[in-house]
Amino acid sequence: MNRLFTILIVAAMVLGVAVGWGVHQYATPADAKLVAGNLSIITDVFLRLIKMIIAPLVFSTLVAGIAHMEDASTIGRVGAKTLGWFISASLVSLTIGLIMVHLIQPGVGMHLIPDPLAPGSAVDMTKFNLRDFVSHIFPKSIVEAMANNEILQIVIFSVFFGTAVAAIEDRAPAVVALVEQVSAIMLKVTSYVMKTAPLAIFAALAATVSTQGIGVLATYAKFVGGFYLSLAILWALLIAVVVVIVGPRALKLIAAIRSPALLAFSTASSEAAYPGTLEALQEWGVSRRVASFVLPLGYSFNLDGTMMYCTFATLFVAQAYGIHMSIAQQITMLLLLMITSKGVAGVPRASLVVISATLTYFHLPEAGLLLILAVDNLLDMGRSATNVVGNSVAAAVVAKWENQIEAPKTEDEVIAEAAT
Repeated sequence: MNRLFTILIVAAMVLGVAVGWGVHQYATPADAKLVAGNLSIITDVFLRLIKMIIAPLVFSTLVAGIAHMEDASTIGRVGAKTLGWFISASLVSLTIGLIMVHLIQPGVGMHLIPDPLAPGSAVDMTKFNLRDFVSHIFPKSIVEAMANNEILQIVIFSVFFGTAVAAIEDRAPAVVALVEQVSAIMLKVTSYVMKTAPLAIFAALAATVSTQGIGVLATYAKFVGGFYLSLAILWALLIAVVVVIVGPRALKLIAAIRSPALLAFSTASSEAAYPGTLEALQEWGVSRRVASFVLPLGYSFNLDGTMMYCTFATLFVAQAYGIHMSIAQQITMLLLLMITSKGVAGVPRASLVVISATLTYFHLPEAGLLLILAVDNLLDMGRSATNVVGNSVAAAVVAKWENQIEAPKTEDEVIAEAAT
């Protein structure tokens, strides 16, 4: 991702907001909705192209990475280090959200009164239970998992498949060669799709601002501003930690992932940034075997921005209704979110599902979820970008621990390496 591409993304963001504001100001609500609907076609096509890439890219890169590891003990060691980092980062994200919502107190002063006749949850929670969560992790058909872009299920199958390949005495060279060729082809396809990203970003922002207007920010200024300030603190902490562990070169990592992070922010989709993040990590120097192992796992188990949002939003609702939660309850909430935030991979509007479940568990008004729906898409932009940063830092840290940081590469070198 070169500097020109980043400039194009930023320009698309600015132009999208400007066009959306103009439509919202001068068009009727019906016309603005029509314009937004037409613009969303572009965004939908782009996201479909991204989803087209995800399954074969995750499978091929993860299998190739595992197949090149020395043995099962190496896979277990890297996996243990990766999950250890994920758990630590999750606790930090949740704790920062808890502390910041108490310092800023965005919901204090709203003095809302719970409505006993209010309808239930605004999101579907039928999938949110232990049985469905555990069974959902394991695919009953890899074809079905790929068709539905169930990343966690694809990861599980790929880990089994790659470990089996690595365990075979001759490492099944024909199979390894095939997945490496598929990986190289998908990286090249990714580079083609990414060229359309600025257009999709323009359409996404223009459509959102056209219907909601910029004024929605003023209504929720304290909530939105407080959350983004919390994200900034998390970013600063993640960057500081990776610099301490990896060294000053880590600063170049942040520059390397700026385009995927901007893409995730603009489209409010971490998934959209996956291919670009994988490529950027390898160009920076994270070895292919580590990048292709850590990143897919991170998209299921290391959603730092999402976890912080769950803490922040839950306590915001409690403050808005003037409900006090004890220290013990808040600690319980952190532990609950630590688990439940890992269990909604593939569930639509996952963060809202987790928040709704948390509100129910602590007997907080479920109608409070409606408070955050108006700005959920805006906040989703920030947490999606944070997920990209968090997973990139995780990959760099694990690569450092495994002595798998290599010399920087060009995009062509990354594709060539995937093919050999």
